[in-house]
Amino acid sequence: MDRTTNLLITVLLAVFLVGLGTAGYMVIEDWTIMDSLYMTVITLSTIGYGEVNPVSQPGRIFTLFLIVMGVGFFLYVIGNVVQFLVEGRIRLILGRHKLDKQISHLSNHYIVCGYGRMGRALCRYLIQKGLKFVVIDKNEDRIPVMNTDHVLYISGEATNEENLVKAGIRRASNLITALGSDSDNVFLVLLAKGLNPNIYVVARASQNASKKPLDTAGADVVVSPFDIGARRMAHAILRPGVIRFLEHAFADEDTDIHIEEIPVAKSSKLVNVTLRESNIRQDYNLIILSIIQKDGEMQFNPSAGTTIGADQRVIAVGSSDSLRRLEVALNPH
Repeated sequence: MDRTTNLLITVLLAVFLVGLGTAGYMVIEDWTIMDSLYMTVITLSTIGYGEVNPVSQPGRIFTLFLIVMGVGFFLYVIGNVVQFLVEGRIRLILGRHKLDKQISHLSNHYIVCGYGRMGRALCRYLIQKGLKFVVIDKNEDRIPVMNTDHVLYISGEATNEENLVKAGIRRASNLITALGSDSDNVFLVLLAKGLNPNIYVVARASQNASKKPLDTAGADVVVSPFDIGARRMAHAILRPGVIRFLEHAFADEDTDIHIEEIPVAKSSKLVNVTLRESNIRQDYNLIILSIIQKDGEMQFNPSAGTTIGADQRVIAVGSSDSLRRLEVALNPH
């Protein structure tokens, strides 16, 4: 039975008992409505201020009946309150246990620190891509939002080592710091790299002065939303066609043109095959924009004679279906 139904039943019972008692005294004792109502209320509440008028034998029997009904009613109310508190606590404990169990089974996942506007928007994109992630956020007001969004989360400070360990940082592949304070982001990067030196960290910088400390702390990529926004506005004026193309390429819900970065596994049949021989352009209807070498060097617009190597990463543009087929070819599981 839900809360609304319980509340409705409680109100109806209270109205019924008060009405029954008032009507009973009016009929049995021939009292006025105010005297009957007063006697009913003090009887049901077991206050016992005394009888307003002398009570006859039938009236006393009716009063005993009313007292029993009143005690039963209050026991019902107390039972509902206790049930609500206990069930709520049990539900909270079981829900937390389920979340912790799911988090403990994750590996090669993402950890998103902060579920504000930026963090939530980022998580939506990760969900679209089918990626596994855990959120760490200290704001308890955001717990209902995270529950509604069906994300795995840990409520607490992201700069707390225990919370990072609970989030599986030693098994995670990426960490994204989207905290509101740059000093917290710097400390978080240092702590994360200390717990997992191989984790790939993307850090948010609210101020330009924070970029160097974040880079020094070990962040692999430092992103300034304000700088990106300013450059985006400038390019919208200077290169509107380019911006329109990039928006189409990254707006998943509006178009079927996408840009993806695909790692090349050693088991791929395309390893040590040139782009011309791979027939990627003909078989997958894709354009190879760049190939990233093992050392991070980026080769833009590779020629047809360029050889695909293991542990490289290929950046391609095309439809989502074609990109998925290329990913299977380059990185078979």
